[in-house]
Amino acid sequence: MTRRLIDLSTPVTTGHFRWPVERRLHKSHAEGAGQATWAGWIVHGFTHMDSPRHVDPEGFTTDAISLDMTVGDAAILDLSDVPENTAITGERIAAAGAHLRPGDIAILKTRWDERADIATPNFWARAPWMTAEAAIRLREAGIKAIGFDFPQDYCIRFFLTGEARPPLPEHVTHYHLLQRGVIMFEYLRNTGALRAPRSLVVALPVKLPDSDGAPARVIAIEEDAA
Repeated sequence: MTRRLIDLSTPVTTGHFRWPVERRLHKSHAEGAGQATWAGWIVHGFTHMDSPRHVDPEGFTTDAISLDMTVGDAAILDLSDVPENTAITGERIAAAGAHLRPGDIAILKTRWDERADIATPNFWARAPWMTAEAAIRLREAGIKAIGFDFPQDYCIRFFLTGEARPPLPEHVTHYHLLQRGVIMFEYLRNTGALRAPRSLVVALPVKLPDSDGAPARVIAIEEDAA
């Protein structure tokens, strides 16, 4: 058997219209002291991990997230045929996730990054989204973590229109999954490279104590027949 290593992480780039990144040289070779880059951005930008404190003032922070909560067996739910601007229903999740096992990480594969650029408004305004029923089905399946490659709550797009953010229950994945302890990894990409229905996922957030989230590098490891 040979292993395929698949990077599911979105690069941190400057110039994103939603997530400003401050990046500069802290020191340079021209100064004779080697080069060091300084960078800063919101921890909920690009590929990142949400901890429950993000939505619940009593929820646990990144300190409480152990490696076994974000590394492990994963079920890949192939939703790549879901049309744009369409709700992902509980029935659709049940059909795509028949191979889910308790304790899995669920990776939702819409391949949305192949249809829209994350640096453009269309990525947000035309994306599919999760229904409350879909989120509940995943929680009841016993998953420990979940990764999305699309802006998974319909109301996330409201930042484009200026509409007020609705109450937490309308952020359905945050309410039905994250608030109940299911760790979420948002804005994955390259899920189209995943071939197998199951893989090992290694999702490593930056070790940022007492935080509501953290930037993360997420990879999948697939076993191929030699």
